[in-house]
Amino acid sequence: MFADRAKIFIRSGKGGDGHVSFQRELYVPNGGPDGGDGGRGGDVIFEVDEGLNTLQDYRHRKKFAAKDGEPGGKRRCHGADASDIILKVPEGTVIKEADSDKVIADMSGDNRRQIILKGGRGGLGNQHFATSTMQIPKYAQPGQPAQELWVKLELKVIADVGLIGFPNVGKSTLLSRVTNAQPKIANYHFTTLNPNLGVVDIEGAKGFVIADIPGLIEGASSGIGLGHEFLRHIERTKLMIHVVDAASSEGRDPVEDIHKINQELKAYNPEIAARPQVIAANKTDLICAEDEADPVERLKEEFEPKGIRVFPISGVTGKGMKELLYYVSEQLGKLDNKPVVFAQEYFPEDELIHLELPYTVEKTDGAYVVEGPKIEKMLGYTNLDSEKGFAFFQKFLKDAGILDELEKAGIEEGDTVRMYGLQFDYYK
Repeated sequence: MFADRAKIFIRSGKGGDGHVSFQRELYVPNGGPDGGDGGRGGDVIFEVDEGLNTLQDYRHRKKFAAKDGEPGGKRRCHGADASDIILKVPEGTVIKEADSDKVIADMSGDNRRQIILKGGRGGLGNQHFATSTMQIPKYAQPGQPAQELWVKLELKVIADVGLIGFPNVGKSTLLSRVTNAQPKIANYHFTTLNPNLGVVDIEGAKGFVIADIPGLIEGASSGIGLGHEFLRHIERTKLMIHVVDAASSEGRDPVEDIHKINQELKAYNPEIAARPQVIAANKTDLICAEDEADPVERLKEEFEPKGIRVFPISGVTGKGMKELLYYVSEQLGKLDNKPVVFAQEYFPEDELIHLELPYTVEKTDGAYVVEGPKIEKMLGYTNLDSEKGFAFFQKFLKDAGILDELEKAGIEEGDTVRMYGLQFDYYK
């Protein structure tokens, strides 16, 4: 089975903890702090691999974790940074947060490599916390925690044109005739279970990529049959060739077929349903001349007033193919040639910070140590040297309930508060 979906767990590396140690050498009885910093944890990176065309690598292995950074050491030794983990995916893979279904990254177009989860920053060793009043700090900063997330991977094929229609209307035959693709063709429903891509080269006009999307059925937009598995592959196409059995060789009405498929498209995604279409009235070689009504003329009367051109073709004999392809190429030239790329909706660095405990308050070596990802992030973009910036940070401490927690922990005026690299005396 074509692997175009997967659900996996990813985890970045934790930052290494800072180290607590003091210089101990002969003739230096009271050496200062020399604890080294921890190393950075590894990132989780997704990267496009041109040699892949499925998500098969993620069907059986479900968990991927980067290494943690090494802790700092004595004598100001810095812990080693961890190596990143790089996950290779085919072009066109969309990475989504599993619960919300929001897009984290679309690995297509110019986006060939993206960091999805950042590794934790290494903690500072106690060498950084020596002050005039605290010359033997026994405190070192822990490394930032790892980030973890369940994500869904969805491969949405990248093609300019999608072939849509009911099963067994001749889409695969059409594709095999106009491209070098070699889809499996047989006279039974759902012969095509995988999207097939081919490149159309036509003399004197711009070529394009065409995808044979497996046949749709009624209820596909509700997930009936293989509905959603097929519909996702037309989300990038700019134009659709709607293939119908004009000869009604299986007893279905071609006009009714088009209305049914368009209704499924509209129910799945109205924006896709509004994209340009052209109708390929296939199997005209099977139409009997003595038939009372010409089915091709009936299709034209129904759809051409709505701006949808109808081309009578035969996938077997090749009749009408040239006219159809030149028209499609001409229409594509009028459309925006930028690839359809899904915008980012979920930002792990911002979202995951709210999943962490907001802060911890702990008394260590006579000082009150306050830590937490929100605090560290706030310190990162607040200018505490300015009066306005410091007032803003004080308001954050109050609104977040940190001042109340310090009071509960027994802090008194004049006591020392440490928050990462910041140290100050507490006054109401």
